[in-house]
Amino acid sequence: MSLNINLAELAETLEAEQEARMLRGPTDTASLMRSAREGLTLVEIMVVMAILGVLMTVLGGSLLGYLDAANEDATKLTIGKMDQALQVYAAKHKGKYPSTSQGLDAAAKYMPDGKVPEDAWGQNFQYFSPSTHSDAAYDILSVGKDGQEGSEDDVKSWESGDEG
Repeated sequence: MSLNINLAELAETLEAEQEARMLRGPTDTASLMRSAREGLTLVEIMVVMAILGVLMTVLGGSLLGYLDAANEDATKLTIGKMDQALQVYAAKHKGKYPSTSQGLDAAAKYMPDGKVPEDAWGQNFQYFSPSTHSDAAYDILSVGKDGQEGSEDDVKSWESGDEG
């Protein structure tokens, strides 16, 4: 019986010691450091902001390249739709396409939504008939993102194969 009493006393002593530790709080260094300062210092915040800035610069630059390529593809598709509308116009007008002075407005009723679309950058297309760049009946030109004719971002029907 004395053995049982000693074990019970030992268990009580261990429980009392454990409760006392919980009341005193953490004793290891890492726990003390965490509880001593609750937030981040200004330097730590600035380091995190700098890292985020570098990541955004790298990711943003590559995403802008994809956006420009998508706008160019969308403009080429729009030129293709205008080409179809101009083919319908020519079929209804004895094989003749609108002249440069008549412009794309002459074929607007055959285009999607019944009006002449803009390119992906919100610019009006330029239309020339007869073509001055190929053997086609007409040329369609988008001046691209910069809005300047003759720059490398122009989208041209005679280079994309979408022309009458």
